[in-house]
Amino acid sequence: MDYFNAPGRHHLFVPGPVNIPEQVIRAMNRNNEDYRAPAIPALTKTLLEDVKKIFKTTTGTPFLIPTTGTGAWESALTNTLSPGDRTVSFLIGQFSLLWIDQQQRLNFNVDVVESEWGRGADLDVLESKLASDSAHTIKAICIVHNETATGVTNDLSKVRKLLDAYNHPALLIVDGVSSICALDFRMDEWGVDVAITGSQKALSLPTGMGIVCASPKALEASKYAKSLRVFFDWKDYLKFYEMGTYWPYTPSIQLLYGLRTALDLLFEEGLENVFARHKRLGKATRIAVEAWGLKNCTQKEEWFSDTVTAVVVPPYIDGAEVVKRSWKRYNMSLGLGLNKVAGKVFRIGHLGNLNELQLLGALAGVEMILQDVGYPVKLGSGVAAASAYLQNTIPMIPSRI
Repeated sequence: MDYFNAPGRHHLFVPGPVNIPEQVIRAMNRNNEDYRAPAIPALTKTLLEDVKKIFKTTTGTPFLIPTTGTGAWESALTNTLSPGDRTVSFLIGQFSLLWIDQQQRLNFNVDVVESEWGRGADLDVLESKLASDSAHTIKAICIVHNETATGVTNDLSKVRKLLDAYNHPALLIVDGVSSICALDFRMDEWGVDVAITGSQKALSLPTGMGIVCASPKALEASKYAKSLRVFFDWKDYLKFYEMGTYWPYTPSIQLLYGLRTALDLLFEEGLENVFARHKRLGKATRIAVEAWGLKNCTQKEEWFSDTVTAVVVPPYIDGAEVVKRSWKRYNMSLGLGLNKVAGKVFRIGHLGNLNELQLLGALAGVEMILQDVGYPVKLGSGVAAASAYLQNTIPMIPSRI
């Protein structure tokens, strides 16, 4: 046996996968069923209707695909675009980089707009590209809503305003993997054509379900897209939707029941309350980082993420050592710095089924780790600063008033 269990509960503070609520674990603790029997189509029908609510769409068509966010990316791209199509895609961190790599490997003509890591998408460059594209050669704008590698959130409403200002017909395809169900997302209002998320992020489920939502415009584009697709083909889903059986292949029965409970928990709390909770947790984390005398990788307040904070360490400290020490000594998982920021940052994830006292425990752990690796933090400084903020902003739990 390579590793031994540690006493107490493991503290999971990476930006996905996240903590799973006990109610969801119990809901998934069930045997397999025949997905062709009446119960599963009936369950699926309610899930498809309720999933639209987390995207804030009345016109979108959702697809629940047994995959990860990477598979959801591929589904979004191959169902709407043809090889050689021009896309504009923003490189702002590791996950936007991986999505660009996928677009290139799928033989799209990717027009990359790169920003310094820690900055948001350069919309001035996008505007110049749209202004000069009178022939409408740009077929899609691909943007990550929340880049977890650097803790940067992009303003999607500004992207839509630019497309509308130039009356440009390009599809707006959005990676909402680490934002949807944690940050406000308005598919219809922002004119998003395809949005994706993953079960292991703010939905607080196990990994294994990629959720894609397509606008009527995207569904129309899928009729003419020539990219090869089999497993991810929307047409297969739509055919089974019409038949009322919903599944072109075997779904994960346990994840479907987990999704039902996860959605129920979100709706019981209220989506706007969920967003407000993540906003509190994000701000409290940033306040703690400031109290420690450290900097946020995200360079401007307008880009601050409320689901993850990337903390810049001094040059004499290896961010990877912070993460390693966290796991080995304190039974806590923090996020590594990736690619260009490897060793330069560590990441605190604060999304999903998480409350304020859990976050304060993580912040206390980070303070001990920082002392361990040689950073002269005053124990309690970040926790005290975050506590002072949270004490005045945590609402009473409605059921306990």
